[in-house]
Amino acid sequence: MSNHRRKAHREKDLTSRFLAGDWDEDRLAQSQRFSQRSKHAQHNKMLQTLELRAEEAADQSDWSSLPIGQVQQVHSLYVEVIAPDGLYLCVVRKTLSKSTDYSLVVGDQVRFRPIEIRDEQGRPEAVIEQILPRQTLLTRADSFKQIEQHPIVANAQQMLIVAAIVSPTVRWGLIDRMLIAAEAGGLKPIICLNKIDLAQQADRESSQAVLDHYTSLGVRTLQTSVPEKIGIDELRNMLLGQTTVLAGHSGVGKSTLIGAIQPQLEIRIGDISHYTDKGRHTTTSARRYALDFGGTVIDTPGVKLFGLWGVTLDNLDDFFPDVAQGSAPQWRLESHQRIAESLTT
Repeated sequence: MSNHRRKAHREKDLTSRFLAGDWDEDRLAQSQRFSQRSKHAQHNKMLQTLELRAEEAADQSDWSSLPIGQVQQVHSLYVEVIAPDGLYLCVVRKTLSKSTDYSLVVGDQVRFRPIEIRDEQGRPEAVIEQILPRQTLLTRADSFKQIEQHPIVANAQQMLIVAAIVSPTVRWGLIDRMLIAAEAGGLKPIICLNKIDLAQQADRESSQAVLDHYTSLGVRTLQTSVPEKIGIDELRNMLLGQTTVLAGHSGVGKSTLIGAIQPQLEIRIGDISHYTDKGRHTTTSARRYALDFGGTVIDTPGVKLFGLWGVTLDNLDDFFPDVAQGSAPQWRLESHQRIAESLTT
């Protein structure tokens, strides 16, 4: 009788986990792609590393001699750090993780201490001791109310804002928010209007007028189509030798564009929901990729909203010079007004 009760409880638990999304295809693919370790093996390994770092003295005298690497991806239990001699799986020094300034993101330059432990795949492990000062920081708020800051990427030089002319329909208001975030974070923005092969001539002409206005404001723009190979060479030249953040609404084709430039990159590609005309999220966390021809791209999850951090009614016009000068077209005036209203609610 007791055996029957335990079995029923197990089946109920499995069902609840499935309904909660624990076993959906994207999560399984994410787990298989980034780690071969089981949950228990990974947990035990991290506990062993945590015990080791707790025993070490928090001596900062040798920090200058420690190797420097760059954060490639942040996972729940460990951090991938790429260094000149290869990839390290790292945990963060306990005293650092408790610091009020601690918020490790992809692109961070860190000093790390290698330890005599390797995982089941032979990858070396290490402890992150220090986060080096950032040159730039792309960040957003958790909502339009700006309650909490969410850093996304550090030390990038530019931001490629990808929008689709159709499927899903371009949202110029979201692009304006991303332009503000790029400028506020010290990144140079590029607007890429993708999927132009799918648009009617009238839509292409109206979109070109919008891009021309952005160009007049000093923003670089381009139009692309992967099937027709339009703008691909121009995009490659823009990415050459730069660290570029990819940003945009879900389903606009960020991964497809990068795949056209460097096909061997394994950036997962999603499809479009026919019910909502919105992309299904395929990138679940930011990740850094090296380009063979020189440069780096950092893919970020598609966003449905982009709350602005550090933007107030007092400085909003600094990001809308055309509005301040009285030369803004109607759609820019409406975008400015919507952002202003979101800052007052």
